Amino acid sequence: MSDSETALVDLIRSSEWMLRVLAAVRDERVADAWVGAGALRDLVWGERYGPGFSPERVRDVDVAFFDPHDLSRGNDERVEERLGQRLPGVPWEARNQAAVHTWYHGKFGGDPVEPLASIHDALATWPETATAVAVRLGSDDTIEICAPFGLDDLLGGVWRRNPRQISVERSLARLARHQPQTRWPAVTVIPPR
Repeated sequence: MSDSETALVDLIRSSEWMLRVLAAVRDERVADAWVGAGALRDLVWGERYGPGFSPERVRDVDVAFFDPHDLSRGNDERVEERLGQRLPGVPWEARNQAAVHTWYHGKFGGDPVEPLASIHDALATWPETATAVAVRLGSDDTIEICAPFGLDDLLGGVWRRNPRQISVERSLARLARHQPQTRWPAVTVIPPR
């Protein structure tokens, strides 16, 4: 395990709330399920670049899973319901990454997207490099990490647009909505272009 991976695992293990979230996802046995994006960023940046991590400030817990056998929106809803029953009070948001191509264009516009091949492929399309990271708890309680762009931006507190699928306009809107430099004063924002 690299120093960066060890640092991330240590931060995750320091949060009982995050460990409960990861255990709930693992124990529900959702197809190839990972927790990532904002909840993970909030933990890391809250502890490293802000006033600390506060689970009640987490807007949603993104659960990315990969189930090519059921591309329906109902599949996402069933996974969210199961997770909500297992661990109530968590703002679950489960999305089958195998189905993104069926709804992405309708929701965000732009060109239609190709079907994604895996969780790794899906994370490589997420809006910022720092949030294109997901983790999961293995059956032996090890923490697995999927990070197509590595961990430097997440651990280094760098907000940077991932240009693969996110337009500059959409990136600017996300920046205005999330206000990273207000929430985490020591974070570096690289303006989208």
